[in-house]
Amino acid sequence: MSRSAHPAGPRHADVLPEGHYSAPPADLNALDAKVWAQTVGRDDDGVVTVGGLDVKTLAERFGTPAYFVDEADFRARARAWRSAFGADADVFYAGKAFLSRAVVRWLHEEGLNLDVCSGGELATALAGGMPAERIAFHGNNKSTEEITRAIESGVGRIVLDSFQEIVRVAHIAESLGRRQRVQIRVTVGVEAHTHEFIATAHEDQKFGVPLAGGQAAEAVRRALRLDGLELVGIHSHIGSQIFDMSGFEVAAHRVVGLLRDIRDEHGVELPEIDLGGGLGIAYTGDDDPREPHEIAKALGEIVSRECEAARLRTPRISVEPGRAIVGPTAFTLYEVGTIKPLDGLRTYVSVDGGMSDNIRTALYDAEYSVALASRASDAEPMLSRVVGKHCESGDIVVRDAFLPADLAPGDLIAVPATGAYCRSMASNYNHVLRPPVVAVSDGEARVIVRRETEEDLLRLDVG
Repeated sequence: MSRSAHPAGPRHADVLPEGHYSAPPADLNALDAKVWAQTVGRDDDGVVTVGGLDVKTLAERFGTPAYFVDEADFRARARAWRSAFGADADVFYAGKAFLSRAVVRWLHEEGLNLDVCSGGELATALAGGMPAERIAFHGNNKSTEEITRAIESGVGRIVLDSFQEIVRVAHIAESLGRRQRVQIRVTVGVEAHTHEFIATAHEDQKFGVPLAGGQAAEAVRRALRLDGLELVGIHSHIGSQIFDMSGFEVAAHRVVGLLRDIRDEHGVELPEIDLGGGLGIAYTGDDDPREPHEIAKALGEIVSRECEAARLRTPRISVEPGRAIVGPTAFTLYEVGTIKPLDGLRTYVSVDGGMSDNIRTALYDAEYSVALASRASDAEPMLSRVVGKHCESGDIVVRDAFLPADLAPGDLIAVPATGAYCRSMASNYNHVLRPPVVAVSDGEARVIVRRETEEDLLRLDVG
């Protein structure tokens, strides 16, 4: 089946060529189920609701901008991934997508493991109650302090990213009287069909040890010789927001080839293979992501086939979905501030947030959907560009979308699929305060990450 790829071309010019954007939707009030969280809908007055609460009530209580997470949707997606891969595989939620103590508790309760890539993420994981043995620690430049805390905490695995890190982790583990379970991250030379900044398995980038030139094989030889390390597997991650499984097939072929070479040279069959994450979600109706059971079946068949050809026992598979779990579960709610029509081009709709709460459009050319949320409208569609309040011409939230022509200041609009990489990449650019994250479920809403205050901002400014 054909899958649409994530838009990753060159940055658009300020004025787009005619016909770049799609035709307006037949119904501006419709909410595409592929893009919105499971409990999102409209009430009898046309107001968008989530978890049984309408956005006008939520805005009055929590303000805007704000991220609203459908907790039931998050839990359902976590369960779907856990169920799809079963007891013979491991699902590690990629904490970099979005992490908080509440999310850690949800993951723990739904039976998922957790992947972290910094000391701060590790601290959040432990504070949220995730058992250390169910945590994997990534990162291309882990500090001595981070490695020490990870080993002292008893993390289940550390993913080694360089020759220096092999020695560093082994030395710290031995000094602590431990033998640390590790994997080696290998760059397998696969070009994922995604934006160059989120493609991670080609040779010319910062992650992992290249398979080319025998470097990965040498990393394995060194790790196997060190008493402080227990090498349990090979890790590969080819990119993010990927819909096409062909890249995983090539990656698995090359990783299994390395496993075969390790067996032949060292007499060791490593028991684990981690194929990373990066599976895409729908940001617009044109995106066509795979379901977890499809992904699990495809990856299982690929690895089994490759191992059979190499005469290896099939290792335990691990995957690391982050965006695929949390991304669709949330939307960002904004209040419209100004509306500026540009004759013959489009209408600029300014909101009370912007690139400080969603940098992805500026950074990756990411595409989003948007809807009028505080009411329904029968007005004609208006080609719009949703922009933020920052002093930056690239401060764009939704590059091109259709909103009702009767849109007015004070209306609420919502941008779906913002659960991943929006709050986690948020900034204080222009000293704008970062929005809260509010979990909504069964008619109740609670803050899980509070809105920043000016006091928070000034507390770090020591004068």
